[in-house]
Formats: sequence, C-alpha cells, structure tokens
Amino acid sequence: MLRNVMKDLKEWKKTSDRKPLILKGARQVGKTWLMKDFARQEYQDMVYCNFDEDESLGDLFERTKAPRRLLEQLGLINGLKIKPGKTLIILDEVQECPAALNSLKYFHEQANEYHVVAAGSLLGTYLAEPKSYPVGQVNLLNVYPLTFHEFLQAAEPTLTTLYESLHPHEEIPTAFHERLLEAWRTYLIVCGMPECVSSWAEHRDAGRVEAIQKELLSVYENDITKHNKQINAGRILLVYRSIVPQLTKENEKFSYRMVKAGARAREFEEAIEWLVSAGILHRIYNVSRPGYPLSAYAMMSNFKLFFFDTGLLKAMAGIENAAIVMDKAFPFRGALTENALLQQFIGELAVPPYYYAPDVTHEIDFLLQHQMEIIPLEAKTGKTKKAASFRWYIDKFDPQLAFRYSERNYRKDGKFTNMPVYLAGRTDFLA
Repeated sequence: MLRNVMKDLKEWKKTSDRKPLILKGARQVGKTWLMKDFARQEYQDMVYCNFDEDESLGDLFERTKAPRRLLEQLGLINGLKIKPGKTLIILDEVQECPAALNSLKYFHEQANEYHVVAAGSLLGTYLAEPKSYPVGQVNLLNVYPLTFHEFLQAAEPTLTTLYESLHPHEEIPTAFHERLLEAWRTYLIVCGMPECVSSWAEHRDAGRVEAIQKELLSVYENDITKHNKQINAGRILLVYRSIVPQLTKENEKFSYRMVKAGARAREFEEAIEWLVSAGILHRIYNVSRPGYPLSAYAMMSNFKLFFFDTGLLKAMAGIENAAIVMDKAFPFRGALTENALLQQFIGELAVPPYYYAPDVTHEIDFLLQHQMEIIPLEAKTGKTKKAASFRWYIDKFDPQLAFRYSERNYRKDGKFTNMPVYLAGRTDFLA
C-alpha cells in the first residue's frame, strides 16, 4: 500500500539536523505498518520494540537513560549490531513506557547519529502532558487515513494514472469524470482506514468493510473508557456520541447543549481536547474576518468538530450505502461531503482550514490559507449550483481565487471555479 507520508519519512532520514521522530495519529491509521515498511525500504536492519506486547522491554529503559547502553542491550536481544544510519530503531506503543518516550531526549543529545522512530495508540494525549513530552528534542509527523489519491492507488490502480494526468484549468472528459465520481462515492463508503481499504481492494465486499468500521468504532469507545487519565470518560463519550447530531444541524457549529442539557464549555473543553489530541476529531475554528494570517482572527470559542475518517462517520451515522451510490439527497449528505473534503485538506496544507460565518445568513464552508492567498471554498452535494453565501463573499471581498467543490465537472463560473470533489487533495489545482 502506497502512502504519501512515506516521502516525509525519507526526507527525515536525509535531514542533517534530524531528531528522533514521533508518528502521531489515531489508532489503526497505519503507523506500525509505515515504520516497518520504511525500515524495509531504507535500512539494512530494524530493531522493533513493542512495549505493549513485551513488558520486559520497559525494564531496559527504566534501568538506564544512557542511549549507547540501551543500544548495546537491544542489539544483544535482537542478535545484531545496531549501526548508525543503517539500522532503524522502532519504539512502538511507546505510551506504555514513559521512560522509553523520555529516552528520545537522550538519543537526541547523546546519540543522534542513530535513527529512532516512535509511535503509539493515543500518543497525542500523552504528548499533551508536559512531563511526557521531550520538548525540542524530537520531530513530529502526523499520520492520517488514506486520501482519495491513496485510495485509488490501493483499490483502483487503473484510475490512478488517469487521476494523476489531470491538469488545472482543463475540463475533464465526461467519461473520465463519471468514472472518478463513481470512485469518489465508493471512497465515501470505504474511506481511508488501511484495514478497510485493504479489505475492499481484495474482496470488494461492502459488508466486510462495514464490519471492520463498526469494530473500529467500538475500539475507540473502549479507548475512551480505559486510557484517559484525569479526564472524565463519561464526558468524552458524550462529546464523541454527539458528533453525528452536531453535524446534522444546519450550521454545524458545535453546541454544548447538544452534548447535554445545560452543559457549559468549562465542563467539556478537556473532553474535546482529548478527542482532538487522540486524532479522532478535527477542530475547525470560525474567523472574525477572512484576513491573513487566518490564525490571527480565529474565534476560539466558535468552532466545528469533524470526524477523522468519513467512512467511520458514515458507519456511525448508520447511512445506507445505496443512498451514496445512487446519489440520493438526505440531510446528512452535506456534512458527509464536507467531512470528506476536510479529510483531503488535512495534511496537504501547511495551515489548517478555517470557516467564516459572520452572521446567521452567511457561511463559507472553508477558508484555506495557501501561500499568502485566502481562498474561500464552498462544498456542495450532487450537482447543485446554489451558492448564495459564496456569491455574497465574492462580491464583498473580491478574492483572487475561489472554488466551489461539487460533483459537476471542472469549469469557470464567473469569478469562481467549480472543482470536482475528487480533486480536493490536488493542491496544485489551487492556482
């Protein structure tokens, strides 16, 4: 399975000021597979340490903080000589051994010629704790579910070349457009969890995919109840289970009252942050004005929450596959499309998306900061042309670039460009 993040791993290996690397991301997004595949491609050997499977490994890191002594012991256990730049040291499920997480600091200070990568379930929540995080001593790399492009590479290889051959400012032949739309709708159902994509690629069985998705959702609920520390698990679950009704609302703005009657921000902010740190939710802030840089105008108490994988969101909402395949209209379709588009933007852009809702009558789904441009983006379901708020924004602010994503083909429409939804991950089209 080809993953775009592999190029980031290879760049990390080549960087002269490289530090130990931590992979962050939700459970089951493929961090372990990535680390092992990276080792197979780029190194002579690997030393794989899983602190969840072998608790005795933790004892090594508890006994000493000296990297060279640790390397000697790990070499003895694995029956090989660990060589700088030739052996990749993998510390998996590192959250189970705080001493191993802390050892990354000493690897950087005392033995940085050795290549070390670490990952773990819910690691983002552990790194949020100041005592656990080796500040300034590590590099961080986020791992997300597969994008549409990655999905095509795994499940629709014949379409991949076609997809990669598309050029900005060119209308796509109708036959190709319809084939890519069909693949996009399949992607909405399967989406980007590696196990789901692999299952679909091999079996073409939607029932198997749905079973995996439901199992993963159960795993996340179990994580919430078992692995949080001081934060009330009940509150985290209430926020987690409110995502579907939150996104069903017309404006999708997060409402504490939909979590629990009479709920206040101070009661649930930690729960929200736990889910965001765990990689399960994405928080998108409203801005007071569409200015550069967008972060300067973020309204921290005014935000939306999206799920990290659209296929899981579909399963959580209980949407029938037929509704998507047959392009049926239903209230949650818009939220599903927005979630899928956001999934493409996350990780592809240097700055996370925002949205703009200055009043009750106007809302721009996303604002993208690409280079120094502020780009308004409207997400539309199906082939609808209605975009009153979008046209209002364009008339008021006269942006250099503006895009409406829908199932219509590529075309210029006055001051904005209609972009097929399946091109959301192609940042080269944002020009």
